[in-house]
Amino acid sequence: MDLYPLFEWLETTPPAMAVRESLWLFPVIECVHLLALALLGGSLLVVDLRLLGLGLRGEPVADLARHAHPWTVGALAGMIVTGIPLFLSETVKCYYSPPFWWKMGFLVVAATFSFTVRRKVTAGEENRLRGALTAVVSMGLWFAVGFSGRWIAFY
Repeated sequence: MDLYPLFEWLETTPPAMAVRESLWLFPVIECVHLLALALLGGSLLVVDLRLLGLGLRGEPVADLARHAHPWTVGALAGMIVTGIPLFLSETVKCYYSPPFWWKMGFLVVAATFSFTVRRKVTAGEENRLRGALTAVVSMGLWFAVGFSGRWIAFY
């Protein structure tokens, strides 16, 4: 199935044109997108570092993960809400951009991992090896999302 006609049409929609033609809209949306990324990274990193035994050792992992979860969900929602208009403003560029497709793939895998495997590990009984492995995979996946997303601008 060729998605190009869909991408081409999406780029002509009024929201896409508004973002693309505005002097300030794209940079403002991108700023909010990056702030959400920082919040997401912080909420994930605090738990992952705890799983590695590198911080907040006095806090049980389950408690820390439970407190960070709303921040993670809110930040991810903020990234999706701001990512859509950014994408709409340059869909044809994204269609031809391997880093865009890498980002989307890593995003699906990272989010699925975070809300299934990682959530189960952080809610259960602490196991140092399993926790460390989960943290390393989590940080690697989310780093790949951020790196490939940043690479879109340079491709």
